[in-house]
Amino acid sequence: MDDVAGLPLAEFGFPGPLRDRLVAAILAGDKTATSSLLIEYERAGEPLPVVGTRQAVPDSSGAIVAEIVVTEVRVVPLAQVDVAHAVAEGEGDRTIAEWRATHEVFWHGEEFRSALGDPEFTVDDTTDVVLERFAVALSTDPPRPAA
Repeated sequence: MDDVAGLPLAEFGFPGPLRDRLVAAILAGDKTATSSLLIEYERAGEPLPVVGTRQAVPDSSGAIVAEIVVTEVRVVPLAQVDVAHAVAEGEGDRTIAEWRATHEVFWHGEEFRSALGDPEFTVDDTTDVVLERFAVALSTDPPRPAA
């Protein structure tokens, strides 16, 4: 993870329209949770998030627009993700089926598979998912550029 002003980055999606929507949802207070796959951390050799950790949130241009603090971290099999978490992600999903469908599109997408270095990567009910809750600790106005 990159470091900005002493804080690790919390990058949501890949730069572009998806990241822009996710960051807007964070700034609006609609998004207070996120999901990633345990394999992402394992392949990158990075530790899991820790409750109390502060992270800088960049937008698609790399400008830091907020600082968040991790409030909860759970690792569960994909089949055990609950609807409360799905709703807290603030992406409009109201059921687990909706949440899973949108996330599988992302996880099975070319950009994600390329980032993992596995063009055939797929998830199933047993895939470990890192469920993270967070709160906005600070938002910047206007955004400041990343170093």
